[in-house]
Amino acid sequence: MSLDHLTTIDRRLSVAPMLDCTDRHCRFLLRQLSRRTLLYTEMITSGALLHRDPAYFLDFHPVEHPLALQLGGSEPSELAACARLADQWGYDEINLNVGCPSDRVQSGRFGACLMAEPRRVADCVTAMTEATKRPITVKHRTGIDHQDGYEALSGFVQQVAEAGCAAFIVHARKAWLHGLSPKENREIPPLQYAMVHRLKQDFPRVSIVINGGLNTLARAETQLSQVDGAMIGREAYQNPWILADADARIFGQPNPAIDRCQVVHRMLPYVAEQHRVGIPIHHITRHMLGLFQGQPGARAWRRHLSENVSRSDCEPAVLSQALALLSKSIRRDTSPACSKM
Repeated sequence: MSLDHLTTIDRRLSVAPMLDCTDRHCRFLLRQLSRRTLLYTEMITSGALLHRDPAYFLDFHPVEHPLALQLGGSEPSELAACARLADQWGYDEINLNVGCPSDRVQSGRFGACLMAEPRRVADCVTAMTEATKRPITVKHRTGIDHQDGYEALSGFVQQVAEAGCAAFIVHARKAWLHGLSPKENREIPPLQYAMVHRLKQDFPRVSIVINGGLNTLARAETQLSQVDGAMIGREAYQNPWILADADARIFGQPNPAIDRCQVVHRMLPYVAEQHRVGIPIHHITRHMLGLFQGQPGARAWRRHLSENVSRSDCEPAVLSQALALLSKSIRRDTSPACSKM
C-alpha cells in the first residue's frame, strides 16, 4: 500500500474506537459487512505499547484495511515511538485520543483532559507527524466542564491543525471530567452538531468527522452535507448489520454481504483458524451476538452461543449449531435475514 494512498483515506464513514469492543476479531466481523468503512482499534496506551509485547496489541488481519490505530498518551517522545511502530505494522492512520473522560484515563494525563492543554496536544501531533508519513488525527469532544464554548473549541482545532493534524473526529458532546461516568458522558451532555458544522465552515481545508448519536446510515448520510465524515459508535457494535448497506449507500460500491447467514458462513474458516492457534471461541463470538438483532430466532442464536462457547470442549461447530436453531424460526417467517441456507 503506497503512502499516497495512506494520506487520502476516505473518512466518509467510520466505526468508533471502543474499549473492550473493537478488537481484531470484531473488526474482522465488520469487514464481512463493509469493505470501505474506516475501522479503528481500541485505544492503546503508549505505555502499554512501549513496555509490553507490541505484537499483542498491533497484530491484525490484512482484510481489516483501511484501519486506524488509536493511541492514548501525552508524552510527545513516547507517542512518536508508537507512531513508528504503527508505521512498521502498516496501519493506515494514527489517531490520538483526546476524548475519553474516564478517571483511569485522566490519572494517566490523557484523554479528554488534554483539551485543556492544546499546546501539549499540538506538540504530540508534531512529534508523531515527524515520526511517520501516515496521517495523524485527533478524536476529541466539543469541550470539557465549563470550558465548552465555541471559541475554546476553535482555538483548540486551530492550534492542533497548525501542528499537522490531518483530521479531527469530533464527538459532538462536551465531557464532564467529574460527576459523570464514561457511559453517562456518552448520553447526558446534549449533542452539539451545530458546533461541529461551524468548525467545518471556519476550517474548510481541515477534514472534520462528526461522532455522537448517529445510530443509522440515514443519519450518517445526512451529516455528510455538512462535514467530511460520520462516525458510528455503539450501534455498529450492538447491531453490526447496520453496516450491511454502507458500501453501496456511502461509497457507491457493491455491498459484500447478501444476508446475515452469509456473514456467519464467512466467519467459520476464521473461527476455525483462530481456534487452531489457541484463541478461545468466545473471544470471537461475543462480537457476533447482535448480528441477528430484531430478527426471528435472534434469542435462540444468542442463548446457544452464550451457554456453550465458554465450555472447554467448545468447537467452531457451535456457530453452525446456533445458525440451525435460528433457521427454524426463519422458515416460519418471511424475514430476509437468511435468504439462503
